[in-house]
Amino acid sequence: MGDFSTQGLPDANHTLINNAHNFAYDVYFYANSLPSSQALEFDINQFLGSKNGKGYIWGHECRIAGGHEWDTWDNVHQKWVPTGVPCYPKNNAWNHLVIQAQRTSGGNLLFKSITLNGVTHTLNITRPPGTTRWNGVTINYQQDGNKMMTDYAIWLDKVNFTMW
Repeated sequence: MGDFSTQGLPDANHTLINNAHNFAYDVYFYANSLPSSQALEFDINQFLGSKNGKGYIWGHECRIAGGHEWDTWDNVHQKWVPTGVPCYPKNNAWNHLVIQAQRTSGGNLLFKSITLNGVTHTLNITRPPGTTRWNGVTINYQQDGNKMMTDYAIWLDKVNFTMW
């Protein structure tokens, strides 16, 4: 939603974008040849360029190669930070992921929790936002290849994003 919306929610006055503080990203994904993956990334993004120039990227990366651990994105320092939370999605099977995040009343990012296949890990990680001039709310998915770029496939289904 926001500028250039593809979902029929242009929100020209930024009413929906500016008032959203809580976010849930709920997705099922099927992993094929998962050991060939470097990482699977699931992001929630809120950009408040017209309100206060703040950019909120709740980046969540399931690092497969190099440790099977969830990392979260540090907007200010532009880097991944390990959480200590394990990430072991099932190979050749459907996985269910739910990510909860929040923009706090103080204007920070709060990485609340990650639930993978029914196991919830509470994060409660708070970080400052970055900057932006754009307005919008987006979600995205990215898969990264290993150092040899070995083929593997991921299918997403029942993608549901909620904000309030």
